[in-house]
Amino acid sequence: MRVRVATTTALGISAALLAVPACTSGAPGTKPDTTTSSPAGKPARSDRNAAPLSSAILKTRLLDESDLGSGYARKPERPSQHDDVTVIGCPALNELGGEAATGGTLTFPRKAKVTFTYADSASEISEELYSDSADKLSHGIGRIFDAMTGCPSYQVVAGGTPIDMASQKLTAPHGLGDERWSQLLTFSAGGRSTVVKQTAIRDGGLLLIVSGSPGLVDRHLDKALTKATATS
Repeated sequence: MRVRVATTTALGISAALLAVPACTSGAPGTKPDTTTSSPAGKPARSDRNAAPLSSAILKTRLLDESDLGSGYARKPERPSQHDDVTVIGCPALNELGGEAATGGTLTFPRKAKVTFTYADSASEISEELYSDSADKLSHGIGRIFDAMTGCPSYQVVAGGTPIDMASQKLTAPHGLGDERWSQLLTFSAGGRSTVVKQTAIRDGGLLLIVSGSPGLVDRHLDKALTKATATS
């Protein structure tokens, strides 16, 4: 049995309600992080003030099937949906608006995204790339993660469907990019639940967001960042 829930919330991994299988509401090996996101402490990048990359260039830096290996299939993009959305129990997230609460893309004009299914199952991994000034990217993604992880539990009503949400701040991978954020989201509806991991990394004027089944996110995050930041 499958339950349709919005598996993206604030980061715009998918604007549609996706069909996902029920699964446990925890993920082995994840640890909560009690600190806020912070710079990685690496030297300043020489291209920090470089002009933002175009959407066309960002698209070429997304992962593809050859990067992921066997068993992955690209998922067709769905038209954006704009259901009426209400957030209950999280004022900070509600202030960001319905688009932020259920998957409207971030408001950066230069962007690219792709979603893959794995092994003919409902397990998915999605990648988004954005390019803008470092300050704009940091502020935009930071305020969303702060709002979401600041509310351990809340409810989203999208298109008349109530979805119970739970968020858990995770320790973001060290040594990647200039700033990074990570969280675990549990979506519950109709007596079923699914878990989605989201990790965001800002590297100079580039923002990478990888979301999906926790194991798939952990497996492919490094290669996504390597390809996204390649200069040749």
